[in-house]
Amino acid sequence: MKLLQTGLQEIESAAELEKLIVENENVMVCCGRMGPMCLPVYDVMEELEEERTDVKFAVMAFDNPEAAVIRSAPECTGFMGLPFTMYYKNGKVATATSSIQNMQQVSTILDEEFGA
Repeated sequence: MKLLQTGLQEIESAAELEKLIVENENVMVCCGRMGPMCLPVYDVMEELEEERTDVKFAVMAFDNPEAAVIRSAPECTGFMGLPFTMYYKNGKVATATSSIQNMQQVSTILDEEFGA
């Protein structure tokens, strides 16, 4: 059952997240809610999905118990604001961010972590 109304792939289980990370070299997962801090990030991801074919974009509902794999990740320790966004490279966490991110911020991270 989809909890987030976005045009992006929605991950519903930790196993599904693991499969996505293992099967794709570059993955960006935004773990959030349908709220004012998260919606702009989803919009940026939807826009980038068309041009960044080297990156797999997905969302996960923050309140889904299965999202504990992201919420409790060491990279997210101390995060206060939603969404929690994880960037995975070759099956490992490359970096993580919290709170609202704009197109420039997300693009910079994608370029730095995944190459332009």
